[in-house]
Amino acid sequence: MTRHQPFHVIDAEAAAPYVFICDHASNAVPAGLKDLGLPAAELQRHIAWDIGAAGITEILAERFKAPAVVCGTSRLVIDCNRHPDDPAAMPVVSDETRIPGNENLSPAQHVERVARYFTPYHDAIKRLIEQKMLAGQTPAILSIHSMTPAMGGVARPWQIAMSWHEDQRLSLPMLNALRQVPDITVGDNQPYALDPAEDYSVPEHAIRRGLAHIQVEFRQDEVDTPAGVANWARIFGDALAGVLPVK
Repeated sequence: MTRHQPFHVIDAEAAAPYVFICDHASNAVPAGLKDLGLPAAELQRHIAWDIGAAGITEILAERFKAPAVVCGTSRLVIDCNRHPDDPAAMPVVSDETRIPGNENLSPAQHVERVARYFTPYHDAIKRLIEQKMLAGQTPAILSIHSMTPAMGGVARPWQIAMSWHEDQRLSLPMLNALRQVPDITVGDNQPYALDPAEDYSVPEHAIRRGLAHIQVEFRQDEVDTPAGVANWARIFGDALAGVLPVK
């Protein structure tokens, strides 16, 4: 049996002044957690991971010759884009699905999940950023996510969306570039804004350091096949190429 890895790094020595991150890349549940009591079909759903996000991250990292840190643990085990003390970090219910393996967690079990899966992932991001800064670079942080086509019975028309808080050094030019692409609908803080009270990764690694950043959402029905992943990585990458580098 393959030992569970909390993250993997793509091309740690890549020279570009950017770091890609993918918080919800994997639907993997460590063996000892027994699939959190869920049937296999539930772990293929959006509740377990951001469908398509890992593939897009890999393509972009290769295209831009930049390192990437890709999370290896399902968001149902611990959501690496939530503060560990947030109840949503280890949800008991996700999109109306009960998560038996998250019920009645002891304080010790909570601490263990943070130490095994959350902290190593974020330490890897921190190391890459500090490596860039020691090399005299000021890296931009690029966080890749995907979103469901609908939530709560409400359809989402946006095929791609930029989420931002206050710093729009990258999000505004990216919105402008994407809006020039024919026949796509672009979300501006829709359906999600970047919220430091809720999001963890970009606030911790980029906003706190004053680094330029992007948080992007791809609609999952657009990126649930290899062809869709390749297409949207190209669309987004073409727009990004006109925006980077950032000083």
